[in-house]
Amino acid sequence: MAIISKLGHVIESQQFSRAVLEELIARADEIKREPHRFMGRLAGQVMAALFYEPSTRTRLSFEAAMLRLGGQTMGTDNAREFSSAAKGETLEDTVRIVSGYADVIVLRHNEEGAAKRAAAVSTVPVINAGDGPGQHPTQALLDLYTIRAELSKIDGVRVAMVGDLANGRTVRSLTYLLSKFEDVKVWFVAPPEVAMRDDLKAHLDEHQVPWVETQDLDAVLPEVDVVYMTRIQKERFTDPETYNRVKSVYRIDKGSLERMRKYAILMHPLPRVDEIAPEVDEDPRAAYFRQARNGLHIRMALLDRLLT
Repeated sequence: MAIISKLGHVIESQQFSRAVLEELIARADEIKREPHRFMGRLAGQVMAALFYEPSTRTRLSFEAAMLRLGGQTMGTDNAREFSSAAKGETLEDTVRIVSGYADVIVLRHNEEGAAKRAAAVSTVPVINAGDGPGQHPTQALLDLYTIRAELSKIDGVRVAMVGDLANGRTVRSLTYLLSKFEDVKVWFVAPPEVAMRDDLKAHLDEHQVPWVETQDLDAVLPEVDVVYMTRIQKERFTDPETYNRVKSVYRIDKGSLERMRKYAILMHPLPRVDEIAPEVDEDPRAAYFRQARNGLHIRMALLDRLLT
């Protein structure tokens, strides 16, 4: 899938070419630099937000992006309880109906593969805003944008993905995007219970991207340019005992910062629980709040690219 037409869908990170990624980054830079030039570009168009799982940053940044571009928004925060899904309506039927009301659908769902199912029946673009433990491609776009903004490069970066990698749709999506660039190396730091899945490691092998799997975060910190922390996602565990065993296995504090490179950055898709100590927030290498703000501009760029 390529974002080449008004009716393109944004379902997974693999669909993006490097050229399209660079175009979106350049457009986000332009929007950030000259926001007045993009005011009103989507006037008369409507975005429907269908969120079957809770969200703060993704939902609000998409709505803000659409409003700043002159469009309008509608939707539901908890579609599992406050839509016809509660009556047994299928996702496909919901999307068929909503695509008659809107020009673009932003979908978050608890089931992996839901965005692909929605795209199969929608007559307007579907943007995957997270499908269970599957993918979250627009989060990956803002993560990639943040790396470029903070380090002035993407080629040659060394990245540690830390935490719940088995269920972490953000780390999966970002790793797929990083594989489009040159001389990238990735460390997967996780307990065996939540290790990165084999399909993504096979993808990196296929694209000749070197990766290392380890449980030793302290040893990795001095080696990387980016530490990408994630929380252990309680909602993805069916066994409370397993969750309790791994929930606090990694934590970044002032001692961790001393082991990191002076120019390295600490990222997190948020929300955090206890995996980053509040004392870390004041360090200039703590990029996660800047990262979240970048979601507005990259999502404005994406909506502008899809709908104009």
